[in-house]
Amino acid sequence: MARRWKVLIVTSVAVFMALLDVTIVNIAFPDIRTSFPHDSLSDLSWILNGYNIVFAAALVPAGRLADRVGRKRLFMIGVVVFVAASALCGVSVSVPMLVAARVLQAMGGAMLTPASLSLVLPEFPVEQRATATALWTATGAVAAATGPSLGGVLVDWQGWRAVFFVNVVIGLPSLIPAQRLLRESKDTQAGSWPDAIGAALLALGVGALALAIVKGPQWGWTSSGVVGAFVAAAVLLTLSVVRSARHPSPVIELGLFRVRSFTVANAGGFVFSVGFFALLLCNVLFLTTIWHYTVLGAGVALTPGPIAAAAMAPLAGRLADRFGQRAIAIPGSLLFGAGTLLYALRTGQVAHYWSAFLPGAVLGGIGVGLTLPAFGSAGVAELPRPRFATGVAVASCFRQIGAVVGVALLVAVLGTPSPAHLLSAFHRCWAMIAGAGLACAVISLALGRIRARQVETIPAGPRAHATETP
Repeated sequence: MARRWKVLIVTSVAVFMALLDVTIVNIAFPDIRTSFPHDSLSDLSWILNGYNIVFAAALVPAGRLADRVGRKRLFMIGVVVFVAASALCGVSVSVPMLVAARVLQAMGGAMLTPASLSLVLPEFPVEQRATATALWTATGAVAAATGPSLGGVLVDWQGWRAVFFVNVVIGLPSLIPAQRLLRESKDTQAGSWPDAIGAALLALGVGALALAIVKGPQWGWTSSGVVGAFVAAAVLLTLSVVRSARHPSPVIELGLFRVRSFTVANAGGFVFSVGFFALLLCNVLFLTTIWHYTVLGAGVALTPGPIAAAAMAPLAGRLADRFGQRAIAIPGSLLFGAGTLLYALRTGQVAHYWSAFLPGAVLGGIGVGLTLPAFGSAGVAELPRPRFATGVAVASCFRQIGAVVGVALLVAVLGTPSPAHLLSAFHRCWAMIAGAGLACAVISLALGRIRARQVETIPAGPRAHATETP
């Protein structure tokens, strides 16, 4: 096997481990609640929200740091931190200890995620980078979709602590080949350290936005806490942008957004994540409440979706290399929306898995396997090579915020209907998710034909493109 494919596998395993935790703990949550019966639901919710908020907030600063101190170094540190924090989660004896370990876990995930793809891309010639990015991106999609099924198996086998200890089993062995295979790289032209104040403003702003979205359904969208969080997010993010425009070493170089493919891909990735993560939770809730599947049974029922996504990812990358990302993202988004509409049109009170649910799962999985890799490769195809980690971090942050928005919208649209109206509420949710797929197809029209090039500088003007190095 060529070296570059080994590097892709090693880094993808770590990314799978980190992104698996975004969804796998949801399945374990009821069992966790049983272990801590004296803690309120609000306190327990921080086991989920703490990870999501810190992970989203820390991605961009971590990506900029990887460019500065070295991608391999930060990747290895991230894996060690994530594995150690997972072990702490597994042995936690109180909710505060578990929440603190989850926050540490999120910081490790935020370090390794942007560094991983920036280690992979230089190993591939430019004409194969869409394929490499497609496979890397599909790893995250499969991890998120596999969470419910794998979590159900682990919880049913050994209880909630097993969903954390599994990271130790995955992460520790990956360090050995990573140390041998990965090559260190960094931004050799970086002068000073990235703006620490700007990084803090960005992290706090993203954290406040995620907090407002996560807590909106629980606290009330017009409550002082949610409104205050939205206001704080707007102020902090605005200050971060202003500071980035003026600082000699900004945490985010605004010139990246002058690359059209980068901006459009992030917008599409955000909208698609809204629908994708809403669908993951929606389907679990539907199978367990309407059709009365067990958690394990629901996980198995959802498995064809990630299998279809994983199967399509290599083809999506090859097609993107040949025809461009727009030609893949548009049909992929439409297939995702069509698969979701099948749920709304064909499901009823009586369980008919093979005829009513499986076709939508497979069709939607194919759409995911096409769309996420297309947006992922489009986002980095025309970026300067020294900014791969920062670009990946920004894209991952957009997707993570999209995940938070999607879950919040699902909760808001689903509401608390009576048993007689519960099925129609799920149908409304699926219609909303299908709308996200259609919106992605429209956004994809703006991608244009992207041609990956070996670039080293950020375009200087709003209409400029990355320049090819000699």
